[in-house]
Amino acid sequence: NPKTCCSLDDVEDARSVCMHLGIPYYVFNFQDEFRQKVMDKFVDCYEHGRTPNPCIDCNRYLKFGKLYERAKVLGCDVIVTGHYARIEERDGRFHLLKALDESKDQSYVLYALTQEQLAHTVFPLGDLKKTEVREIAKDAGMVNAEKRESQDICFVPDGDYVSFLKKYTGHEYPAGDFVDKEGKVLGTHKGIVCYTPGQRRGLGLALPAPMYVSRLDVKNNRVILVYDEDLRNTEALVDDVNWISGEVPTEPVRVQAKLRYHQKEQWATAYPLEDGKVRLVFDEPIRAITPGQAAVFYNGDEVLGGGTIILDETLHQL
Repeated sequence: NPKTCCSLDDVEDARSVCMHLGIPYYVFNFQDEFRQKVMDKFVDCYEHGRTPNPCIDCNRYLKFGKLYERAKVLGCDVIVTGHYARIEERDGRFHLLKALDESKDQSYVLYALTQEQLAHTVFPLGDLKKTEVREIAKDAGMVNAEKRESQDICFVPDGDYVSFLKKYTGHEYPAGDFVDKEGKVLGTHKGIVCYTPGQRRGLGLALPAPMYVSRLDVKNNRVILVYDEDLRNTEALVDDVNWISGEVPTEPVRVQAKLRYHQKEQWATAYPLEDGKVRLVFDEPIRAITPGQAAVFYNGDEVLGGGTIILDETLHQL
């Protein structure tokens, strides 16, 4: 689909640019890996009450996984991508930093990179603004200099992920109960995959006051609704954690944690646990902490690491 970042049009644009610059051009088919590592995981997350970010998995397993491995086979020293982020080498380590243009910064989806991957990656756009990049491309005569930006998930170009899930799996997701935090039935939902924490619109309920999705109870096929004041929490449990330095802290770390792509960082203390997980304790309550989303740890402009938010059963007794 031409509205996404990974369409056939992009393949042809890349071919045209390579021909224009006089550099070799290769196309690799990672369809099976993409289906397994990105699309299947996307579906599994929604079916288990989590809200995924497939761009993180695509970067982790495809761009900096399969592509990097293929580049090594071809004898390439580095891979160069158009991500808006920066890499600095100092003190014998590689550091991942935000882009100078924070409005385009993509460091949030790159937290899973390792020292080896950072050592063999170049982000030439990290010091530039998008307008500057377009001017450089235009001056170089590139056909895609004015190409529109993409916002949607590449395999869900219309944004209707529920229809995608039904078509991809062949499943019809059963209706169930909306309940409040005491377990009182408030109405009927259309299928648990249709909802995400923090959601208010599209519930189809006539309520005396606005209520929001707090949690998805997959086992009992229930969607728990709460009032706004009950939607906040001061803790999050994070699994599948990657520390970019390669060293796992043994003591609590003060971090600025980001829980959604376009959300501002919030001050927190990261407590490393014996099983490799991290418990984040925020200075101030956070609204709609969402299992499946990434929690990325920053120290100013630097990405320290991150992981995936999981449901903390100790905080949810309903």
